[in-house]
Amino acid sequence: MSEQDSLEKETLERIHEQVTNNPVVIYMKGTPQMPSCGFSSRAAQALVETGEKFAFVNILADATIFEHLPKYQDWPTFPQLYIGGELQGGCDITLELAESGELKKMMAEANAKQPSEA
Repeated sequence: MSEQDSLEKETLERIHEQVTNNPVVIYMKGTPQMPSCGFSSRAAQALVETGEKFAFVNILADATIFEHLPKYQDWPTFPQLYIGGELQGGCDITLELAESGELKKMMAEANAKQPSEA
């Protein structure tokens, strides 16, 4: 196995851990407070507006995740929203879920399944 293959495998495993250990996680350019692109900004804002907890990964601060995340669920663009370990989609889908009220419900259900931190 080449060093590149090994790095890809490790990165995909790390992404899998982030997706499964966080009930809601968004991979975005920048942070919810300081987004670096309009799509990430709108998607993160929709999450913030639900009032529910969510994690985020700034893909600009992690070149390996930026490079390999599109291979994780065969989704080529950013942001990427995962709820309950499943890819929901990007900005457009996140905004549609928010508009229908489904986003808050899905996030609340995923957060409720997470054991509370003592």
